[in-house]
Amino acid sequence: MAVMQSRDTRTVIAGADLSAAQFKFVKLDAAAEAVLSGNGESAFGVCLVGALEDNAATVVVTGKTMVKAGGTVTAGGAVASDAAGLCVDAASTDIVMGYATEAGATNQIIAIELIQGGNAAA
Repeated sequence: MAVMQSRDTRTVIAGADLSAAQFKFVKLDAAAEAVLSGNGESAFGVCLVGALEDNAATVVVTGKTMVKAGGTVTAGGAVASDAAGLCVDAASTDIVMGYATEAGATNQIIAIELIQGGNAAA
């Protein structure tokens, strides 16, 4: 069961329409505004409360949080962003954004332990 606890959040301006981005990975663009993360990219965090462009969005930056799976996710495994900002098992060149605390399937909301300063998957 996906739950959030002991998480740290930030409020940032949406650099694109993030109104449908809840539980997806986001990064900061050149203007330090939140946009969806791409395939294997590093993320600033996970969008908790989306927003229209130029409005405030809430982003979880560390801790246990919920994410939307973009495919099969292995419990205990390293996770990364896919091209749509969804959570997937990390591939060898992806930046690890956390570890799944439960298994998941496409479009399922699961819990991960989000980390910052992710490294490329081994």
